[in-house]
Amino acid sequence: MRADIVICGLGPAGRALAHRCLVRGMAVVAIDPNPQRRWQATYAAWTDELPSWLDDTTVAATVVRPHAHGRRAHTIPRPYSILDTGRLQHSLDLTGATVLTGRVTTLDRHTVTLDSGRTVRADRVIDARGLRRRAGRAEQTAYGLVLDDPGQEEPALFMDWRADNGTDPGSPRSFLYTIPLGGGRVLFEETCLVGAPAIDLGELARRLRCRLRARGIPVRGDEPVERVRFPVVGGAPGAGRFGAAGGYLHPATGYSVGAALAAAGGIAAGQPATSNTARAVYRLRRAGLRALLALPPDELPGFFDAFFELDLGLQCTYLSGHADLAGTVTAMTRLFAAVPPGTRARLAAATLHLPALSHAGSRSVIME
Repeated sequence: MRADIVICGLGPAGRALAHRCLVRGMAVVAIDPNPQRRWQATYAAWTDELPSWLDDTTVAATVVRPHAHGRRAHTIPRPYSILDTGRLQHSLDLTGATVLTGRVTTLDRHTVTLDSGRTVRADRVIDARGLRRRAGRAEQTAYGLVLDDPGQEEPALFMDWRADNGTDPGSPRSFLYTIPLGGGRVLFEETCLVGAPAIDLGELARRLRCRLRARGIPVRGDEPVERVRFPVVGGAPGAGRFGAAGGYLHPATGYSVGAALAAAGGIAAGQPATSNTARAVYRLRRAGLRALLALPPDELPGFFDAFFELDLGLQCTYLSGHADLAGTVTAMTRLFAAVPPGTRARLAAATLHLPALSHAGSRSVIME
């Protein structure tokens, strides 16, 4: 079998790329171990990241000004959209593609071999299989409950580090993520931003229930549950890789879907999947991940206070600027200057791979 393009993996990134290639009239082969699997995760993105070609019905809710809270409250003047997962998957229509069920055993620039022994050749081969969990690999974990809207005027909390989740000050930190899902439903999710190992889902569930009790939000006990666990490292920008496998996942936030949707049209049109500046930005973001892992628990809320007090343009660049090297450097430099001296020393040491500058016996804010 031969095609214009073979796409390995039909998660959001791979399916979006396959869809945009079909729109361009290309012969597409898509390979996945379970191509009919329905996506279950909740996906969201900054509204300005979403491409113009995306069907409007895929957006379940939009929050015009989400909030964040470290030691202080912050309003983020950047609209944030929550996607309807089922509609998103359905809108990325694969009619006309040849969809093969199987696992990829080997691939190169032009050839893919499946576990059945079948070989597929194409002008381009794209690996969009995401990231695999491995021992010692940093992960993000989260435990969420889908509740009826409690009637708060602005339920969206992009990140809330307040310590009302029943933990002591020295424990690894987690934050509350609260977003509307449409239809009168709200997701309340306790999130470990990143850890190696990350905070256990059972502990996150305990923290979430404690936090909801503290805020007077009732829980019946039969609400839908969302469990999240995925690696945030393992991929890197490179020719023939796309989505999380190709460095589109932000290692310091775990976000990737918005970036992949935004880039899918260009990749389908033949633009290179990576660039030297994208590689440099990815390395800087990995340095940012090391910096986060180096901070002791009590410094994390202040770190994010400093971040959300940056100029909005710099926030956008660091969170969404996949290939904006100058902007990423500026954002990180400004943030470094804004944090207290002790935090600054730890950030510098982690960024430069120097020994940790923290008191004996201390633990990372997010690592157990």
